[in-house]
Amino acid sequence: MNAVLIAVLVMLVLSLLRVNVVFSLAIGALTGGLVGGISFTDTVNIYTEGLGNSASVALSYALLGGFAMAVSKTGLPEAVVRLALKIVGREGDNKRKALSKVLILLIILIISCFSQNVIPVHIAFIPLLIPPLLKVFNQLQIDRRLVATVITFGLITPYMFLPAGFGKIYHDIVFTNLKASGLTIDKGDIPIAMALPAFGMVVGLLFAIFISYRKPRMYQDIGISSDQENNQAYTKRGIIFSLIAIVAALAVQILLDSMIFGALAGIVVVYFSGAIKWSEADSVLTDGMRMMAFIGFVMLSASGFAKVIQETGDVEALVKDSAALIGGNQIVGAFLMLIIGLLVTMGIGSSFSTIPIIATIFVPLCIELGMSPLATIAIIGTAGALGDAGSPASDSTLGPTSGLAVDRQHNHIWDTCIPTFLHYNIPLIIFGWLAAVIL
Repeated sequence: MNAVLIAVLVMLVLSLLRVNVVFSLAIGALTGGLVGGISFTDTVNIYTEGLGNSASVALSYALLGGFAMAVSKTGLPEAVVRLALKIVGREGDNKRKALSKVLILLIILIISCFSQNVIPVHIAFIPLLIPPLLKVFNQLQIDRRLVATVITFGLITPYMFLPAGFGKIYHDIVFTNLKASGLTIDKGDIPIAMALPAFGMVVGLLFAIFISYRKPRMYQDIGISSDQENNQAYTKRGIIFSLIAIVAALAVQILLDSMIFGALAGIVVVYFSGAIKWSEADSVLTDGMRMMAFIGFVMLSASGFAKVIQETGDVEALVKDSAALIGGNQIVGAFLMLIIGLLVTMGIGSSFSTIPIIATIFVPLCIELGMSPLATIAIIGTAGALGDAGSPASDSTLGPTSGLAVDRQHNHIWDTCIPTFLHYNIPLIIFGWLAAVIL
């Protein structure tokens, strides 16, 4: 049995059975290591060693949670809620509520897309924007699975298609690994090759909006914390300092390429605004870090999982077995390579980390099958992005959950992972396969 298949299957089944994702990843890694012929002790050591690869990411998310909680003390979230409630209108004004629902979802979609390319903050906006809007979602009876699907679209599609911000990083990774594997391409060809797969994401989003989650869904108005909500009355001074803090955080993050110091810069500005007393600063930051701690622990566990999977060597074995089934058929070959990409990314939770793993194997296989450079780019780029939506360990699913589950009425697996998996991975496979066949 292939260790990659077994490890991913164990992790996914346990997650679907509502076993904590951190434990599911750890047990999946242990199972995969043992199936791959690695001893129990060595598997544990490899898993532990792999945890360090995401230590900085985990700390970044923890500090972003602290920053989000600090900003909430300035009253900005309360101002956002008041504005949104004015937009929503009176109870029973169905036409205005429908327009309000469209407007709010559109704003969330735009901000999500901008977070990848225009202002590359990734999921940092979620703990600031989403929790204060939960009341509004409840009043409009918006299905939170739709909100999760909208956010995930914005976190994935822009980096797949547009060569800016995180998209530039992703395209650079694709270009570098294709070249290292024996295929030199023009970077300008990557957006062309990824146009059809990106269109597949658009199809999935439209299906979610107009078919899957168009009906209203009821939620209870539950306070965000035990001592009512963390928001407090806003003032003009508080709003000004919160905006300065956000700008400072973004500027430092972009200049230093560090989410850690970006969050710290924002926290410092809030401190000096007087919105937080020094005596209560520790508890405020601790509460914020606790809000994002789940993401950090999952990312750590996912790194350990990825390390074990790589050490088994069964990714290469999986490709070789698939090559035997292909038998020189480009159509079958493209489909199997996309499925392998889906399995790898579902396990490790990172499309950026998937590319180096699969490129060294897929590029020679594509060349052997006589596929064009554009078709090869489409396969590699799509295979890497596959699974980013739907993976329990991906920050593209963990991010939306962190904001939508603050009041414990949104489940990570059933309300974020499964909806995004169905609406994005299926279209990605179809349109990625079409791109590989047509180009």
